[in-house]
Amino acid sequence: MIIDIQSVSWERSSERILKDIHWQVKSGEHWCLLGLNGSGKTTLLNMINGYIWPTEGKMSVLGKTFGEFDLRELRKSIGWVSTSLQQKLYGSETALKIVLSGKFATIGLYDHTDAGDQKKAEELMESLGCTALINRTYDTLSQGERQRILIARALMASPKLLILDEPCTGLDVFAREQLLHMVASVAKEDDSPTIIYVTHHVEEILPCFTKTLLIKEGQVFAANDTSEVLTSDLMSEFFSVPVEIDRREGRSWLTVKGAQWN
Repeated sequence: MIIDIQSVSWERSSERILKDIHWQVKSGEHWCLLGLNGSGKTTLLNMINGYIWPTEGKMSVLGKTFGEFDLRELRKSIGWVSTSLQQKLYGSETALKIVLSGKFATIGLYDHTDAGDQKKAEELMESLGCTALINRTYDTLSQGERQRILIARALMASPKLLILDEPCTGLDVFAREQLLHMVASVAKEDDSPTIIYVTHHVEEILPCFTKTLLIKEGQVFAANDTSEVLTSDLMSEFFSVPVEIDRREGRSWLTVKGAQWN
C-alpha cells in the first residue's frame, strides 16, 4: 500500500481542518486529488509528507506507519513539486544543479555528486525537454520551464511516490498542455512512481489518473474510479452549483450551467 489513511482527523486551534479521512492508494495507481481552495488539500499533503501528525486515526505511507519510522527518511522516497518549493530555491543556481540537489532533497547543492549523478540528471532533463536549460540560471526560466526542472529534481532520487501540487499554476494554456503531456509521459514509464496530481481544475485530469479523490471542507466527498467521479450529477453536488461535464479526447471539461452568481 502506497498510502493508507484510516479515520484521520487533524485540528488546529480547536478547529477541525481534516475530518475522519479514509483513503487508500495502491501500488501502480495514479490519483488526482481535486478540491477547491481551502478544502484541506494542502493540510493532507503536509500530513502525507510527515510535516504534521494526525490528531486522531492511523496512517502509513510507503508501508511505514507514522510513529514507528523516522519520517525524515521517508521523505527521501517522496518527490514533492509545489509552488512553495519554487520560492525557496536559489535563483542564481543553474538548472542542472537544482536537478542534482534532488538526490539529497536539499535547497542548494552541498553534497558531492559523481559522474553517474551528472549523467542521470542530464538524462532526466533530456526526457523532460530541458536539455537546452542545463546551464541556464533558475531566475531566467519561465514558469513552465521551472516546473519541468522541479519535476526532474523530484525524479532525481527515484521516488516511489511523486506528488504534483497544482503544477500548472501560473501557466498559459500552451505551457499547461506541454506540462500535462510531460506528466503523462512520466506516468507511462515502466518504473514510474505512483503519482498524486493535485488540482482544482477538472480539465487537468489526464487519462492516466484512473482514480480521483474529491475533498470538500476537510472531508472525503468521493474516492473512486475517475469515470465514476467525474459525472455532471456528482460534480454539481460537489461544487454546490449545477455543472455539465463533457468528455473529449479522454479528458473532462466542466461548464457552469446558467447564471449562478446573481
